[in-house]
Amino acid sequence: MAQINVRQCFAFTKSAMTLAMEKMKQEKEIKGCVILSTCNRMELWVSLSDGATLDLRSYICCLKELDGEQYKKFLKVREGEEAIRHLFLLSAGMKSQIVGEDQILTQVKEAAAFAREQECMDHVLEVLFRMAVTAGKQVKTEVSMDKANFSAAHQAIHFLKELQVPFAGKKALVIGNGEMGKITAQALMEEGVDVTVTIRQYRSGVVNIPQGAKRMNYGERYSYIPECDFVFSATASPNLTITRELLETCNIQKTQIYVDLAVPRDIDETIEDLAHIRLYDIDSFHLEHQSEQMKQQMKQAEDILNQHMQGFYDWQESRDLVPRIQQIGGACGQEFSWRMEKELKHIPLAEEEKENLRGQMARTTAKVVDKLLFALRDQVDTDTLRQCVEVLEQVYGEE
Repeated sequence: MAQINVRQCFAFTKSAMTLAMEKMKQEKEIKGCVILSTCNRMELWVSLSDGATLDLRSYICCLKELDGEQYKKFLKVREGEEAIRHLFLLSAGMKSQIVGEDQILTQVKEAAAFAREQECMDHVLEVLFRMAVTAGKQVKTEVSMDKANFSAAHQAIHFLKELQVPFAGKKALVIGNGEMGKITAQALMEEGVDVTVTIRQYRSGVVNIPQGAKRMNYGERYSYIPECDFVFSATASPNLTITRELLETCNIQKTQIYVDLAVPRDIDETIEDLAHIRLYDIDSFHLEHQSEQMKQQMKQAEDILNQHMQGFYDWQESRDLVPRIQQIGGACGQEFSWRMEKELKHIPLAEEEKENLRGQMARTTAKVVDKLLFALRDQVDTDTLRQCVEVLEQVYGEE
């Protein structure tokens, strides 16, 4: 895994993703795209036109306005079955730093939903992500991983406890009230910590925080920091939430532990040079050796994923039927338009208007038939679909 200093260069905010997707929609080679950007990874998924090629390493560096020669070595490209397998394993938490963690499945779903909102999801990526999410859900339901409920915050706490760091009765400031911030606050309270969560002032009346946690305006955080034993930061902000310059004014008189769970970084990494400060980031937490029980659980999960992957491969095999399905739809549209010709004679429209109406009827009918057949493709095996297409071709005949 690339170090956090590299990963943060490739992280995307929602606004940055929107801009990047707008650019990608202009590329004739790209039929669909999804951007997955989390604290531990950034992945760009693209579906290309038949025969098209794209240097993804150079392309993503260009999108992020980075020197390709300097950063391309940190990027890995997966294609075909390797990429498909990666997404299925990822959705089930099998590729996470914390094996079996739940958050990644939600992040994959949200990435697909965002691409859909931006009208960047083509049919191939739609089916791929939908099947991967379904597979991930089944793994979560049927396989009880040893670390199934762990998040990065839980792993950080586990890591610190291994270092004999006490939690009960201590005070913590959690910067960030998003999903990760709430998970962090809840995890700390479960360890007996007195937790205060920062709230942006303009949101202070509407933001929900875990029950039992206190709230504080974000702008007042430095005034409270001297009282804290822990400071956890987990925001999606592109700016630092803790800077060395302002922290130096706090007159820290006791040992404090700072945990940065964000990518890009929330906390100025140079603060660890200050007296009494210990700083950890997302790269500080390492997986333990896998137990035999964990290995068995992973094997059970892989068996489930393999079944779903085979379903996607079967779906892919039927892609050669797409032009035949479209041809059937077109033939149906033409027949419907022809059968409506008698009715058109009685409609008081100019000939040009009637011609436009004929075209609209033909196109609309073709779309309806296409939709039905493509829905059928997602529900039946390839052999059954081929038989259906062959029967319809016999009915309408090929030109």
